[in-house]
Amino acid sequence: MTKDPLSYALRNVPRYTSYPTAPHFHSGVTEETYAQWLSDITRQDSLSLYLHVPFCRELCHYCGCHTKATRKDAPLKVYAATLGQEISLVGEHLKNAGQVRHIHWGGGTPSLLSRESLVDLTGLMRVLFDLSPALEHAIELDPRLVTAELAETLAMMGINRASLGVQDFDPAVQKAIGRIQPYETVARASDFLRSAGLDALNFDLMYGLPAQSPETIRDTIEKTLSLAPGRIALFGYAHVPWMRKHQRLIDEASLPSAAERLELADLARSALLDAGYVAIGLDHFARADDSMAIALSDGTLKRNFQGYTTDQGEQLIGLGVSSIGKLTGGFVQNMPDVGSWRRSILAGKLPVSKGLALTADDRLRGRIIEELMTNYACDLGSVCAGFGLSIQHVGNAFTGLEELAADGLVTLERDGTDQARVRVTDAGRPYVRLAAAAFDAYLAESQASGKARHSAAV
Repeated sequence: MTKDPLSYALRNVPRYTSYPTAPHFHSGVTEETYAQWLSDITRQDSLSLYLHVPFCRELCHYCGCHTKATRKDAPLKVYAATLGQEISLVGEHLKNAGQVRHIHWGGGTPSLLSRESLVDLTGLMRVLFDLSPALEHAIELDPRLVTAELAETLAMMGINRASLGVQDFDPAVQKAIGRIQPYETVARASDFLRSAGLDALNFDLMYGLPAQSPETIRDTIEKTLSLAPGRIALFGYAHVPWMRKHQRLIDEASLPSAAERLELADLARSALLDAGYVAIGLDHFARADDSMAIALSDGTLKRNFQGYTTDQGEQLIGLGVSSIGKLTGGFVQNMPDVGSWRRSILAGKLPVSKGLALTADDRLRGRIIEELMTNYACDLGSVCAGFGLSIQHVGNAFTGLEELAADGLVTLERDGTDQARVRVTDAGRPYVRLAAAAFDAYLAESQASGKARHSAAV
């Protein structure tokens, strides 16, 4: 490699959980637009539902999610009731939709909703939608709040996958990020869930946190492996205090340097691979028998706003404050504050804030980016032909790719004017976002204008 790896790792590019990315959404997508997109869904279109619950008992310093702290149950009760009304409102536009293949509860901490609310909302979805017998029903959990009663409630709801926010097991790191969560707490939560029959567990870990070191990372991975989750997400901490003011509670001087951050990522990745986990994209790992590893193998792996997923739903419906959906017509995002969101729903209106109608170019580039992010390879000629376009339509991307190719991070295979294949090498996999960015037609303008600020590539 002619360039220092840090020169690549420090480049700021999107995470590509969507394309175009959320900073490019605009108010031109309205309630009427969304209503039409929903009405266009047919029995041939399978669905995925995402329910966002923007509440936690307290905010962790590192958090980048759209959530807020509450110690009271009254706001949760009102929120759940309004969420039920939104589900019913959306359901009115989906009379002819196909089966729901995936439901995901995110947050925040969705399990803060009462047992009655969780059961009622699940029952409402069963009444309004055709749930697939093979439905994956997932929820994000705070291990500190998992009890035997909650585990039993989740099982009764039909939840069959749970993600536990672990981040790091080291006490000093936990203190620095405002989340005291001993190993025993996570072990107990895992036991409660498994005893209730909920065996499909995901753990979320982070590198690049304050006070982390090679020793703390090794210890965290060792403790994680002792609990044997089926999937592990290893996210790089994104320090964006201009977007999340509570991140100012983190002392920037205590954050690992760029070189240290890269070392931490490499150590964690190597330890997980040595333990037999399969690398999924840039930040996920799964046991070989997990459905995500199988999806990677058979080419059905997907990427959306929840990251890498086995979700095969063709239409993603976002429910709750700030949630984002993706339909054939484009992206739509709900209002970001609870008050406006609730007032819209009470008035019988879909709570749309903004979105983006997809062009043919957006769809083409989005397909290429997803192929690279999930499969580390893309047959450009075949994808372009599928959209009725010549490979020359994305020919400008080769400038960025040739730099990566010169350093062995990608390979470029060309055969004539209409055939080309891009493959991300093993060495280039940690930098896959850079390969994807070469196809981003919005990126140069957004970076020049300051419209969007992104985290480091690694």
